[in-house]
Order: sequence, then C-alpha cells, then structure tokens
Amino acid sequence: MPQVPNRHPTLWIKSARSRSLQGKTIVLAVTGSIAAVRIVELARELIRRGADVHAVMSEASTWIINPMALHYATGNEVITAITGKVEHVEFFGNMGRADLLLIAPATANTIGKITAGIDDTPVTTFATTAIGSGKAVMVVPAMHEDMYRHPGVVENIEKLKGWGISFVGPRLEEGIAKIAVNDEIVLEVERATGSRSLQGKKLLITSGSTAELVDPIRILTNRASGKTGVELAMEAYRRGAQVTIVHRSRLGIASINEIHAESAGQMTNAVLEELEKGCDVLVSAAAIGDYTLDAAKTKIKSEGELTLFLRPTRKLIKEARKSHPELRIIGFKAETGIVEEELIRRARKTLEGSGLDMIVANDVSSKGMGTDENCVYIIDPGREDHTRISGPKGMIAAALMDRITLMLSAGEEH
Repeated sequence: MPQVPNRHPTLWIKSARSRSLQGKTIVLAVTGSIAAVRIVELARELIRRGADVHAVMSEASTWIINPMALHYATGNEVITAITGKVEHVEFFGNMGRADLLLIAPATANTIGKITAGIDDTPVTTFATTAIGSGKAVMVVPAMHEDMYRHPGVVENIEKLKGWGISFVGPRLEEGIAKIAVNDEIVLEVERATGSRSLQGKKLLITSGSTAELVDPIRILTNRASGKTGVELAMEAYRRGAQVTIVHRSRLGIASINEIHAESAGQMTNAVLEELEKGCDVLVSAAAIGDYTLDAAKTKIKSEGELTLFLRPTRKLIKEARKSHPELRIIGFKAETGIVEEELIRRARKTLEGSGLDMIVANDVSSKGMGTDENCVYIIDPGREDHTRISGPKGMIAAALMDRITLMLSAGEEH
C-alpha cells in the first residue's frame, strides 16, 4: 500500500475490516483499571472499521499503560490534561466533533465521580461535558466483583442508565467483573453510532446446521458453519433491531437473544414458539436437515453394515407461513454443481411455492459452507431480475439487511 503523506502509519489499517464506523469520531477514555492493557487492541479494532479514535487518560491509567502506546494505537496525540485548547469542549461541547465517548475500562471510582458530576480527571471532565450536552456516552466497567456489587456502585450504575448512558458488560468470572470482550464492545459502538434503520423491529434468524441423533454418540448433520446467520444477526443488531438467533452454536453476546436448538424438530418448535411473541421478519438461514430417525438408546456397535431408516423432517417455513400468513419470511436455497440459470430457476420455484418474501440462492460446491466468503443471488417475488453479491459474508449480510430495511419501509408506506 502506498504511503500517505502526514498520516500516522497506524492509520494504514483504517477501514481494513469494514466501513461500519466510517466518518465517526470516537473518544476512548481510559481509567486506572488493569484492563487498560486491553485498550490498544480495542482502539485498533475501531480504526479497522473506519473510526477516527482519540484517547483521553486519567493519571491513574498512565500508571498502567504509557500514553505513547495509545498514541501509537490511535494515530493521534493522547489527552492527559485539560489545556487551553479546552479539549472536552472541542469534542463534546454543543458544537463538539465527537460522536461517542467510550469509557473503557471504567473503574468504580470513575463511575461514582461521573454520577456526582466531579471533574478531577480529564476523563470525568469529558464525561460531564458529554452528558451535559446530550452527547452519546458508553461505559465499559472493569473492577473486582465485590466492588461491582457494592450498593453504592449498583446505585450509580442504575442512575447513569437512567440518564440514557449505555453499559457494556462486565463479564463476571473468577471473582472479577471483567471488561467485556472487544467484539462485543465494537458491536455496541456500531449500534450506538449507526443508522438505527431497523429500530423497533424484531428479527428472528435461524443459523447453521441441525443434527439428528443416531445414538448417544453419533449424529447426522451437514457442513453449514452458521457464519452467515451470525453475520446477519450482528448486522441486524447494529441497525437497532431486537434480534433472536436460533442455532446449535454459542454467540455469547448478551444483547442478542440466543435459543439453542439441536435437531430440525427442536429448531422448528423453537421458531414457532418465538413467533407467537411477535416478529417482523423471519430469516431462515439455517441448513435444516431434511431427514431424521429414531435414535438408538445405546451406542450402536461397529459390526458390519448398518442400515438406518430415515423419514422426512417437518418443514419450518411451511409451518411458519401457515401459522403466520402475514409474516415476512426470507428463505435460503443451496444447490450444488448447477449453472447459474438453473440455480435461479430452482430458487424462483421455491420462492413462489413457499410464499416467501425474498430468497437467497447459492451454489455451495466450491464455497459457502464453512467459508468466510460466498457468492449469492437475491431474488424478489414478481421481479424478473436478481441481484448477485460476491464477497465476505459480512458484506452479504449488510446487503441483505439493506433489502430487508427497504422491504419493511415499503410495507409501512402501504
């Protein structure tokens, strides 16, 4: 990559992963928790998604991490004191240029001072200014669990939440209220600064493979990894939706509701039960097994040939459409070893036969299952053309959420 004049070398990674934070200015405020050692990589993850990141540090945090490390990580000079430049007003006054104050890690001490409006560190001064001007503030706590459970700390956190300040984490492990993982922090930042185009919408997404028991040890399954479903869930959440994902895996993001379903029957039952609670869109991205069987109660001995009697599984989309005729349903169609025209033809047949509102088709012969990239075709009912998208599954998820947003907007207009 050619060098850019007057640009810090660390910024060469800018937007390397995505453009979800393109044009956003984030002030990363660091306090005196040992979790401050995690912040260099957090800053770089924000930059990889397009953000401009500036760091402000309390004196206590400089005992743990040198400001030079955050200068390197952000590509910008680090603020360790309020000067005649009135940095807090520059970024978070009424005409300030920052989009979010991200306090990570936040100690019990700092949380208490912010609640009381005490400004004795650059971080608390930034917080008072941002809260007073109505700018977005996000807090990522990190402290010993005993401190986190102190009634005063609990009260302070609830008070800040009442002011509209969002919290990420912590993870309660080993007697410590640990800082949230970077992926979760970044996702919450993307949601807080994003378009909110799916605000107030409920999306239910199925993902990955299902598995049918042969015996207590063996299963019948397929190669679907669930990467597309996870990307869809995260993209919907970034845009403000309330998201539930039904799968065999574990995403581990507190704000996304997860339902574990092992077999095709369990997945179908879980989806139908969840739909009764209300849903705007069902995205059926899982590769649900077509056959099941009666499992042996004990391990089948490995002796010679084995015959299994398979029977068809229930069809999730068919049952969902029957019980919820007005529900928006997005289906997926996977084929192997066929030309594009035949893939599109078969997908259209499924689209029309199942009463879908949209279908995503792909040939998984070479890529798609288990890979990070894919090539898909998005097909709408009543239209002769289709859209081809090839690239990372995150990009495909974003394109599909664009289409879902337009579909829901058009429905509201009518």
